[in-house]
Amino acid sequence: MFSLIGEGKQSWFAEEADLSKNRSLNGKMTLNKPKNNREFCAVHLSQIKLTNFKSYAAQTFDFSPRLNCLTGLNGVGKTNVLEAVHFLCLCKSHAGLNDRNLIRHRESFFRLEGHFEMSDDTDQRAVGNSIKIVAKYQAGQRKEIERNGNVYERLVDYIGQFPVVMIAPDDVSLVQEGSEERRRFLDATLSQISPDYLQNLLIYNALLKQRNALLKIFADQKRFDPILLESLDRQMPAPAQIIFEQRSRFAAVFQPLFLEYYAIISGSREVVEVQYDSDLEKGDFAELMQQALEKDRFLQRSTVGPHRDDLSLFMDGQAVKKFASQGQLKSFLLALRLAQYEVLRRERNIPPILLLDDIFDKLDTQRVRQLVALLIGRDFGQIFITDTQRDRIESVIASFGGEYRIFELSDNKDQGQILD
Repeated sequence: MFSLIGEGKQSWFAEEADLSKNRSLNGKMTLNKPKNNREFCAVHLSQIKLTNFKSYAAQTFDFSPRLNCLTGLNGVGKTNVLEAVHFLCLCKSHAGLNDRNLIRHRESFFRLEGHFEMSDDTDQRAVGNSIKIVAKYQAGQRKEIERNGNVYERLVDYIGQFPVVMIAPDDVSLVQEGSEERRRFLDATLSQISPDYLQNLLIYNALLKQRNALLKIFADQKRFDPILLESLDRQMPAPAQIIFEQRSRFAAVFQPLFLEYYAIISGSREVVEVQYDSDLEKGDFAELMQQALEKDRFLQRSTVGPHRDDLSLFMDGQAVKKFASQGQLKSFLLALRLAQYEVLRRERNIPPILLLDDIFDKLDTQRVRQLVALLIGRDFGQIFITDTQRDRIESVIASFGGEYRIFELSDNKDQGQILD
């Protein structure tokens, strides 16, 4: 249950690749120069309907095109609303949950319906095309995405149409966990920019899965068939090279943006760095696989390739996860996500939807002040913020010069009831 307690204007996935058509797509991502704001297409989510999604049985939210704030105690469903928006845009949970785990307890399906408004101008009052997107999932079946009633045959054809960036407390895994989390960060960004990247990633991952299974079979059966293995190996360098090239180009553009945002948030207190690391920097991938063959056979898995890529994260020359304080770590993660946002905005020519989940927690007063000034001072398109503390939300609103809405959520079994 929620109450709409304020509004106004103040002075502010994974699809399987079809290997029967296994060819790498010669996709190229062109990293554009920043454009004048008037050249960007504006997009915002005007309404979302949740059915059997996580804690919500049935709920409709009507949003402001600029700023939407959700307040309430922990556990009342604030993050679930942001997760619903994220899923509607990217067809997957930000937290990496299986689709089945997004279904409300004791139900067998969930359904999300969103209405997006698009125009050719950053003045979001000039509403253009209205697009209805429906995402639905029945347990045990394939998820479906519809656009104005038409079902997408492949999710790869949909992802990226409504760019989104979410900043959440579980982003700490980007720093503290293994390289898989940082590859997910790269893939989530580049998949929204380039359908060709996503298609090549799907092809490569499918081939990698088959290769690892074959290596295990060889070990279990104590035999080796080099011709069979070579039939897979010769297909892998082409998609691997495209993945490597696009990640490399992304890293080159991302680094200066990250440095800029971290300096703003932290007041230039620390020197930070993000470095892209890949086996493919060492030479030709086909040769690298051949050199690693004996090791692969012994370990029963593929030990070289873009599936081992990583982003090394440094602060004052030291690994961030070992030396950063909680406030420094939060600032680092915010800068990573905001730089991700800026790359998407430039590449897609659409300001992504920005989802900020509990971002003020563990930030000192100065960093909060710097972050609020940053959000207000730059054009971030449509923004969603959750916070347990109403006073912090009100401080953002007090400085905001545009339209806004505040939703106060409360714990109630009937999530479908709306209180005005």
